[in-house]
Amino acid sequence: MSSFAPTDRVLVSPRHLAGAGTDHLRDALGPLIHSFGWSYTHDAATGHIALNSPCHSAFLDFTPSVPHGPWWRISHHEPYWQAQFGRHTPIEAIAAFAQALPQFLGDTRHADRIPLATSTLVESARLNGWDMTTDAEATVFTSADGHCVLTHEPHADLRWQIRHCLADDADTAWTASATQATPARLVGQFFAHLASIAPVRRTVQDLPARVQSHPGVQITLVAGAPDEARPALARAAQTPMAHHSPTIRTRR
Repeated sequence: MSSFAPTDRVLVSPRHLAGAGTDHLRDALGPLIHSFGWSYTHDAATGHIALNSPCHSAFLDFTPSVPHGPWWRISHHEPYWQAQFGRHTPIEAIAAFAQALPQFLGDTRHADRIPLATSTLVESARLNGWDMTTDAEATVFTSADGHCVLTHEPHADLRWQIRHCLADDADTAWTASATQATPARLVGQFFAHLASIAPVRRTVQDLPARVQSHPGVQITLVAGAPDEARPALARAAQTPMAHHSPTIRTRR
């Protein structure tokens, strides 16, 4: 990593070690606001952003001022379910989940531009080299390097839980969870974009320090490398209006 400058833009894999990538927050929020008419409030002092679907049944909260606990909460009423994502969760996977929400609420506008993943958790795991173990209580999916674990417990209140950490390093630790009634295809959408072997774009200085020198991470300068930085879903969902989305800043 010594050959890279802090401001160099690089492609990073595996995705679960790439950190949040907060410069792509608009990929998660912009399409909901500008393409699907979700209302929003933005507190510039704290960075808090709250989105409300037109039918008032789904809500998204981004709270970067919280030092501990999830920064993202996506919830739905009737039936009630909630998905939460920690600070360092890769934004590409969160954006995939968020951009799919309108279709699950019956708003099929732009459906051709925001394809839903058709693979199950099992299929995504096998496709991307994750291990799977199953017993009577749960199915556990583990990334090839062992640092990211998804646990599916069909009868638990938290049906899906993801934990990630690199050797007890706080800067690489993140969690995600989804409650019992969360649509399985939304979770599959998240996992397909988390487990994908395609690299994501980051700035070197935004990568966790341990990741920058970790031997299991592949880091390549964007120049001369395939542009897999933003998944097709994120690129497709962008609209000419997206650059008007609220300025989003996070605290470190």
